[in-house]
Amino acid sequence: MTDQTNIATKIALVTGASRGLGAALAEALAPEYHIVAVARTTGGLEELDDRIKAKGGSATLAPMDITDPNAMATLCRGIHDRWGKVDLWLHTAIHTSALTPAHFVDPKEWTKAMNTNANATSVLIPYVTPLLGEAGHAVFFDDPKAGEKFYGIYGATKAAQMALARSWQVETERTGPKVSIVEPAPMPTAVRARFHPGEDRDVLTSTADEAARILALL
Repeated sequence: MTDQTNIATKIALVTGASRGLGAALAEALAPEYHIVAVARTTGGLEELDDRIKAKGGSATLAPMDITDPNAMATLCRGIHDRWGKVDLWLHTAIHTSALTPAHFVDPKEWTKAMNTNANATSVLIPYVTPLLGEAGHAVFFDDPKAGEKFYGIYGATKAAQMALARSWQVETERTGPKVSIVEPAPMPTAVRARFHPGEDRDVLTSTADEAARILALL
């Protein structure tokens, strides 16, 4: 992890922070929170860091693959050793598979989507829970496509992620941490573009506006 100075008291962990909604949320949270930004794309993280610094915030960049359990263990241990907690965890990391009929599912693509969308979540929840404690807040982002035609891989693996998040949500109602699930509005992201090529992106909600709406809800 590449650390920065001027660390704020409150810590926000954003998994999938290099672009799209994750980046917009991370930027919107700074400088109220010190941002721990996780993504595989180093360039995107560095650009996010520049924007956060420009508004007086600070970030720790963690160019890591969330599908690597050892990397996630290192990440969470590093957070524990440095700050001892996470106040807010926003999990926006997702793998979007190309639309395809169910009878043409590519086993390699299925495995990649399952590893990113479901398996990584099953690893991260146990790792991050001790950092959140009773007072922390975890947020997941629903995109209900399960059962829609051509969404077999994405719909199934995203549904698995959300099923796990919902179970955690009801399990922690009395004990904490708080678990929220929100459904973002359509935004002009790379995820959206893959599913809706040629769509008029000007009519979609900007990631900055949607991040502000979501954070106001939380």
